[in-house]
Amino acid sequence: MKKLPELLAPAGTLDAFKTAVLYGADAIYAGLPGFSMRARAKIDVDGVKSGIEFAHSHGKRVYLAFNLFAHDTDFQNMPRVREVIEYLRPDALIVADAGVMTWVRENFPNMPIHISTQANICSAASVKFWQNAGASLCVLAREVSHPEFCKIRAACPDIKLEIFVHGAMCMAYSGRCLLSNYITGRPSNRGACAQLCRWKYDVILRERESGIEMPIDEDEHGAYILNSKDLCLMPRLAEVLESAPDSLKIEGRNRSEYYVGSVVRAYRNAMDAWARDPANFNPDEFMADLNVLETRGYTTAFFDGNLPATAHDYDTTKSDSAFHAAGVVSAVTDKFLGYSPSFAAPAEKKGGTGAAGGAVVLELRNEVRAGDEITFLLPHDKFSIKLDEIQNAKTGEFVPKMSAGQGNAILIPCAKIPHEYLPQIQQYILAYKRK
Repeated sequence: MKKLPELLAPAGTLDAFKTAVLYGADAIYAGLPGFSMRARAKIDVDGVKSGIEFAHSHGKRVYLAFNLFAHDTDFQNMPRVREVIEYLRPDALIVADAGVMTWVRENFPNMPIHISTQANICSAASVKFWQNAGASLCVLAREVSHPEFCKIRAACPDIKLEIFVHGAMCMAYSGRCLLSNYITGRPSNRGACAQLCRWKYDVILRERESGIEMPIDEDEHGAYILNSKDLCLMPRLAEVLESAPDSLKIEGRNRSEYYVGSVVRAYRNAMDAWARDPANFNPDEFMADLNVLETRGYTTAFFDGNLPATAHDYDTTKSDSAFHAAGVVSAVTDKFLGYSPSFAAPAEKKGGTGAAGGAVVLELRNEVRAGDEITFLLPHDKFSIKLDEIQNAKTGEFVPKMSAGQGNAILIPCAKIPHEYLPQIQQYILAYKRK
C-alpha cells in the first residue's frame, strides 16, 4: 500500500474530539480560550485534557494551537500558559508568532513546534527560515497552489509540510483580517471573528457636497462580494497524495461533531481507497458523502493557481445542501420507554404502547418529522431508514414531529436497524463513553 499522510482533524468540543478519533483521524488539533485562534471554542482546559487522554488511549496525536499574535500583555500571562501546557502535555504546539516561538523553545526545548498557516508561509525560503528556527512542521498558506507546493516539497525534503484540504476559506491573507476588529470590536486573530466577509452589503456612492447617496446598481451576482465557497480538495485528492505532504488538515474547530465526523470519515475512507489502488481511485463516492453537508458550496480555491470565477457565491451564505444533521446516536435501550438522558438502565415504562427489542436513542440536532428519511453514518459504513413515526424518548409519546433543543431525543426501534449495523453502533457508543 502507498504511504499516507496524517489526517488532522479539528476539535472545538470534547464530543468533536472523540468523534474525530473514532471516525479515523490520525491526529487532532485543539486550542484554548484566549491562547489561540478560536477564542470562542466550547472546550476548557479540563475538556482538552480529557480529549488528549482519549486520543492517546487510541494511539492518536494531539497538537495544541497556540497561534495568537502576542502583545506584551500576553507575555505577562505566560507563567499560567506554561502551567497549562505542562498539565495538558500535547504532542506539539502550533505557533505563528516569532516571539511565542522563542518563548516555547526556551520553556519547552523538547516540544515539537508546528508553524501555523497564520505565518503565511508561501515559499521554500520561508519554510527553511522556520526550520532553522527550530520548527519540525510548517503549515503552508492556503494561497499556495499545488504546483508551488510540489516545488516547496522538492526544495524542503527534510521537514514536514502540512496543507489544508477542507473547510472554510478566509477572504483575508490566510486569516490576517481586521474588518471584525474595526467594525464590531471582536478580534479576528483571537478567534472572535464576526465573519463580516459573509455579510450582505449595499454599495453606496455618497456625494459630499450635496449629501445625496446614490446606490450603485448590483448585477446578477447580488452583493455577497466577499463570500468564498468552502475549500474542498476531494476532487483533486489523488494529486494531493501523490505530491507527498506529511499532513492533511481539516478546518473547523467551531464545527459540530456531526460535521467533524462526516468530513473525517469521507477523507479517511478516500485516502485508504487511494492507498489500496491508486491507479483506479475515484473520488466521486467520497465526494457524494461531502455533498450532503451544510456548506456554502465547494471550491478548490488556489489549487491550480488563480482563483476560478466559481469560487465565490454572490447570492447567499446559506447552505446549498438538501440535507441537515438529524442528530447523534447516544444510546441503545432495552425498552422503548423510560429513557433517561443519563443513559442509566431504562426505567419501567410509564405509558404509550412501547415495543420489544429495544431502541436506538437519537439526540436531535434539527427538527425531524414522521416520514423523513435519515442516514446513519458509521466510520466505514452507512445505511438509511425511514422514520415512520416519531416517539419522544423521554415520555414515550408519539408525535408528528419533534424539534431539537432541551435534550430532546427520539427512539428508533432496533428492528428497523439492519442487523449487521447494530453491533457497530453499540461498539461506537461504548468507545465514545470510555474515558
